[in-house]
Amino acid sequence: MPYDEFVQLQLAGDELRPGDPQAAIATGFLLCGPDMPDINLQEERRHTFLNDMTGTVGSVFMGLHVGCAQCHNHKFDPVSQYDFYRLRAFFENADLFGDKSISPELPLGRVMKERTALPKPSYLRVRGDFRRKGPEVAPAYLRIVNASNENVPRPRPGAKTSGRRNALAKWLTRRDHPLTTRVIVNRLWQHHFGHGLSSSPSNFGITGDPPTHPQLMDWLASELPRRGWSLKQMHHLMVTSATYRQAGRLWNSKRSQAENRQAEAIWRKSQRQDPDNELWARMSRRRLEGETIRDAMLAAAGTLNRRRGGGGIRPPLPKELLATLLKDQWPVTANVADHHRRSIYLFVRRNLRYPIFDVFDKPDTNASCPRRNRSTIAPQALMLLNSKLSLSAARELAGSLRHRAGSQREQQVKLCYLRALSRRPTGEEQQLAVRFLSDVSARLQKEGRDASQLALPNSLPPGTNVYDIAALTDLCLAIFNLNEFIYID
Repeated sequence: MPYDEFVQLQLAGDELRPGDPQAAIATGFLLCGPDMPDINLQEERRHTFLNDMTGTVGSVFMGLHVGCAQCHNHKFDPVSQYDFYRLRAFFENADLFGDKSISPELPLGRVMKERTALPKPSYLRVRGDFRRKGPEVAPAYLRIVNASNENVPRPRPGAKTSGRRNALAKWLTRRDHPLTTRVIVNRLWQHHFGHGLSSSPSNFGITGDPPTHPQLMDWLASELPRRGWSLKQMHHLMVTSATYRQAGRLWNSKRSQAENRQAEAIWRKSQRQDPDNELWARMSRRRLEGETIRDAMLAAAGTLNRRRGGGGIRPPLPKELLATLLKDQWPVTANVADHHRRSIYLFVRRNLRYPIFDVFDKPDTNASCPRRNRSTIAPQALMLLNSKLSLSAARELAGSLRHRAGSQREQQVKLCYLRALSRRPTGEEQQLAVRFLSDVSARLQKEGRDASQLALPNSLPPGTNVYDIAALTDLCLAIFNLNEFIYID
């Protein structure tokens, strides 16, 4: 789907394609912010929700913190309080807290809907107080990025909605819009390189970080509409660039020693002169997100359920985490196979963080997160080493290795490296891993442990030495804990 169409559906899918449930689903973006349904005053609830929606649209698509202007004129950027409430007026006609779904076949949660084409009056709120109505305002595009002074069109005769969100969506996705394309190409760059050309992806204002390569950002921004708004082509453009294909390591076994020494000299120089790698003279090491680490474990183990589509799933949670929730707030999904679906399908509760996502810096879901933090803390190692998820994946991987490689330790090690790290082990790694399997198996056998005390796969071929397979499980768990498994070099 072209990016301009994607943005338009997010903001006005119900207006662009009336009666199309698939288009209406996209408008859930506007309604997924934090809500207070139990608040006493519904007017305050609506006011708070609309303000959050307006601020999110401004920061996500235009990279401007317009939400700062809901109480007063922006302290730094040329965005007035009038600008904020004129932008909010685009959404004023929406029925925010009406029907929960639009189709019996699609239990969607809330989707955007307008009951009438007659626009509701919009008012500036003095000091941001919902009880203090200021002057009436009409919807208008942000003046600072509306150089042509384009006006919002009036509703068409016979229209069933105000058409305001449709107008906003079309304005945001104009080929010559000064911010929308720059914001998204900067986010794409951040995704592939670890940080954007501007390190403040949702703040292109005065207090944001200016782009290190403004001409490159301008070119990429103009290239996106030239390529039919295709994000796929932009991804391809970036990952096939010479900048992206730079080395992430100092030494490369495929190069000669002289070439490696020259590469190291260049590397050291770039580290001294550009320690934060803002000029991209080398490829920065990047750690995977918690969701990707979970998926990588399941994929290596051969248990990742790749089924696409459908609602969110709820895998089992630790008892200590369930104790923090009310009764029936986390009904475990009945189909066990769904417990191993990709992390994007895990149901999200704002008052609960899935354990492995939590320790690997999952952002607060009460606000839009432009860039995740990446910490290095002890609980991350403890989670990878001791969690039920890690041990279960290691057991499944060990069982798969035993079925495919037989009892030959050398073959088990080679296949383990291929499955988990997408490469063959070096000679030294091969020797160390085989010795590890032998030593651990002998130690477990000497201790005389019962099979019930060993970490064994669910199914094993007849005649399998349980101590050998328990040692193989330990090796798989160790591989999951390597930096190479959770970092991209």
